[in-house]
Amino acid sequence: MSSIAKRPRGIVVAAPSSGSGKTTVTLGLLAALRKAGVVVQPFKTGPDYIDTGHHARAAGRPSFNLDTWAMPQDLIASIVSRTAASADISIAEGVMGLFDAGPSRGLSGNGATADLAALLGWPVVLVLDVSGQTETAAALALGCATYRPDVRIAGVILNQVASERHEALIRPGFERIDLPIFGSLRRTDKIHLPERHLGLVQADEHADYKNRIAHLADIVAVSMDLDAIVTAASEAAIPQASDTTRTPAVNPPGQRIAIAQDAAFSFTYNHILQGWRDAGAEIISFSPLADEAPPSEADTVWLPGGYPELHAGQLAAASRFMSGLKALAGKSVPIHGECGGYMVLGQGIEDANGERHAMSGLLMAETSFRQRKLHLGYRRATLLDDCALGNKGTTLYGHEFHYATLVADTGKPLLDMEDGSRASQTAGSRNGSVTGSFFHLLSASRV
Repeated sequence: MSSIAKRPRGIVVAAPSSGSGKTTVTLGLLAALRKAGVVVQPFKTGPDYIDTGHHARAAGRPSFNLDTWAMPQDLIASIVSRTAASADISIAEGVMGLFDAGPSRGLSGNGATADLAALLGWPVVLVLDVSGQTETAAALALGCATYRPDVRIAGVILNQVASERHEALIRPGFERIDLPIFGSLRRTDKIHLPERHLGLVQADEHADYKNRIAHLADIVAVSMDLDAIVTAASEAAIPQASDTTRTPAVNPPGQRIAIAQDAAFSFTYNHILQGWRDAGAEIISFSPLADEAPPSEADTVWLPGGYPELHAGQLAAASRFMSGLKALAGKSVPIHGECGGYMVLGQGIEDANGERHAMSGLLMAETSFRQRKLHLGYRRATLLDDCALGNKGTTLYGHEFHYATLVADTGKPLLDMEDGSRASQTAGSRNGSVTGSFFHLLSASRV
């Protein structure tokens, strides 16, 4: 990689715990700065594929995941330097609590927000839910500020402030520890975004999303010191990647890649898609929910994760989609399904009401959403055969995040997979050119 004089400037929005308001604050900052004429590049710490969609709507440009467990440092450097080069400031939303992470170290860290902040050298803006607190809020912020010397807290944003008097009782503590308060948000439901079983309801599913974001931007603009937040940003400590280091996170599985994209198949990673385009691949989108068949000229079909369990009946009735899949499989065109895509490639899906819906039958998997169980965590996997994901023996880095249960899968295993504790088991299945698993891919080794 080659260094340049100017590196992307940014901040990391973090919190002591989940549910503190990181996403609300991040979306408000993105929208308010954009409205003020500031070009802002959003990022998301970790593998969350829902928040990035919200970021994109608020910022007006794609958001990218940055994951220290599943990505090597040079990949993170490449994503940041290339996507943020034209921005005035970058904002990376954290994950969980500032220092919370998985049980093992990955490729360039353990997945904690603090690891990314230390790697990039970007200061942290700490979001504090001050419900039921006054001076203790400053003590909590001081603990975060001193816990790791390689992580710098630039200031805080107070969330869930009950009143002017409540805020007045909080501020002296921060004056004592000399930590700026960049602003505060009052306790209100007017800026609440609805959730469901995998996180926030996706941005494209809100009929009034534009108005919601505009309202949030207005609130943030009057309740926070945007100039101080922009001034607090620092240049990234990692060098910018040169044109010669644009190696994709994952090699393109084909030249013409047909990707299912609609409300049932929406969990894609922008860094992977952009890497495929940079490598010369053509990406063709189609909608199974609209009963569109994958294009016949495709040499690979990719079914991402999403919410097929919410649309199982509609998918089962999508005859052109199902016939198109089977026709390409009959021609040995590689077809891969991630999580929800794996479920659709299987025999059937049982929905939350216990009704079974027949799927493509290209794999032997039978899945159920009625028997809900959370499967969550980083995964390191090795391919057991050549397929769309790479050559046999390739090491893959990614995660699982689903509530669906695998009732049975009698097909040939696709992966030898380790969880965060290094416990190993086979996962997924393969049948000719068709493969699938609950594993979401973030990066791959070179074999």
